[in-house]
Amino acid sequence: MFGGDPLLAGNVDLAVVLIVLGKVVVVFALLLVATQLMIWFERKVISDFQNRIGPNTAGPFGILQTLADGIKFFFKEDLVPERADRRVFVLAPLLSVVPAFLLFSIVPFGGDFSNGGDGSVELFGHTTYLQLADPAIGILFALAMSSVAVYGVMLAGWSSGSKYPLIGSVRASAQMISYEAALGLSVCAVVLTSGTLSTHGIVMSQAGSGWGFVPDWNLIATGFVPFVVFFLASQAELNRPPFDLVEAEQELVGSYHTEYSSIRFALFFVAEFMNSVTMAALIVTLFLGGPAGPALIGPGWLWGVIWFLVKVLVLLFVFVWIRGTVPRVRYDQLMDLGWKVLIPLSLGWLLLLATFWVARDQGWNGFVTIAIGGAIGLVGYLLLKAAVATSRARRLEGVVD
Repeated sequence: MFGGDPLLAGNVDLAVVLIVLGKVVVVFALLLVATQLMIWFERKVISDFQNRIGPNTAGPFGILQTLADGIKFFFKEDLVPERADRRVFVLAPLLSVVPAFLLFSIVPFGGDFSNGGDGSVELFGHTTYLQLADPAIGILFALAMSSVAVYGVMLAGWSSGSKYPLIGSVRASAQMISYEAALGLSVCAVVLTSGTLSTHGIVMSQAGSGWGFVPDWNLIATGFVPFVVFFLASQAELNRPPFDLVEAEQELVGSYHTEYSSIRFALFFVAEFMNSVTMAALIVTLFLGGPAGPALIGPGWLWGVIWFLVKVLVLLFVFVWIRGTVPRVRYDQLMDLGWKVLIPLSLGWLLLLATFWVARDQGWNGFVTIAIGGAIGLVGYLLLKAAVATSRARRLEGVVD
């Protein structure tokens, strides 16, 4: 599991164990603080969009408002519905929070990747990476954790013993499964380009410049399309607007967490924003070079942390920007985007990208190969569009009849 880290390449003594435990504490604390700041950041940015003040009382600029909310939740009455499955009802919030932390554990958040550096640092005489774990199957682990998170939502709605939460959990399962496929296909394009499943290896493959001063990011190497697909699919996975049909308060009261109160409701609330931070960090790792960047002055590993934080902050601002400006889509539009647009697009682009790499390795004419592949993809798109139009016409005929 942790075999990619040079810290665990040799004998594991007490110092190594203490370093690993220290990294666990640092990563956990970093994620909690980032989540608290993300909640405050989202409130403040949206209030600026809407010409409001936002939180401004608890702490400077209202920065402690999230902490005040957490304390309030601790002292609220904890309710368990009479018809609920108590054990599952209690377990469901943890299934939403824990995968977010485990997913962040494989994200490199620092290190010197400039001038041929491998991102390693020296801690108490031991060489290690600035990430909790670097498993050889890191991307598969990330996909598994994003899939496990849906169980928290599903089980919360089912175990509540109420109809509205159950409908919300059914919506969640349909939505997340639909966009999980597009998410996985876009990740395949990154793995194909980087040649590794390790998150640290993916960052290493993006270090340096590709063409002059242009960075060698997977955003460019994969042709932008996988990034766009992954970004849209991640918003649907996170249940963020305009894809927040899982909650849809106007229709489902509070959806899957309607029957939750006190700290258990707070866990769902924290999980939503923690997942936003984690997904932004994962996007930075896969497509934007992670902590890789030029070291201007001072230690290179510190610049790695700075570049990582800047990239994540920019993505989080885009997340909030979308939430504050884009209206919620209808459920049929949500399903159409996932099954009729993102999945065919990501699959077709993956095949085209694989064709390009095979052509380059075999010495084929790249222009002719891509032209033929693009033509086949265009024909497939037109056939899909014709099939959708035919299906819609038949459905309308049935309604008229």
